[in-house]
Amino acid sequence: MRSSLCVLLVLWAAACSDTSGLPAATLTNVERADTLYSLIGTPVATPSGYALDGGRRVRTDQTDAFDFAYNVEPDGRHVFIPRAALGIDTTNTANPGFQARTETFEAIRAAPSNSYVTDTVVPIAIGDRFVIRSRVTCSLGVPKYAKLEIVNFDDVAR
Repeated sequence: MRSSLCVLLVLWAAACSDTSGLPAATLTNVERADTLYSLIGTPVATPSGYALDGGRRVRTDQTDAFDFAYNVEPDGRHVFIPRAALGIDTTNTANPGFQARTETFEAIRAAPSNSYVTDTVVPIAIGDRFVIRSRVTCSLGVPKYAKLEIVNFDDVAR
């Protein structure tokens, strides 16, 4: 039995980009699969948050240094929850958020700078693809960007 619930294919590519238009990647692109566990209904030691900065899973009981969390809602829906939807105040000019995409994962080549869902839960399903924007973490005051595809859920492991 798999011990994962939400398996993500994440490509995080931009870091400290300029603000003159579409963000240009300044770090080497890294593609990998990662696993998040439901914010509610799993052991506290399992990571439910994700930080684009460093492309890392985060335990939400230890820090709020993450961009979004994953949860299984009481009605069974799988959702991502941006920081603002969790009530975590961000004083940045660009809050972390999601933008749904229809093209293939490989075809997503640029991250728009606007129109991200930042303050409500984002329902997700296997095969969904998103461009995601991080909180501002670099000294230039700009977010990082990534593309993400949902590849699996394990409802037993949550």
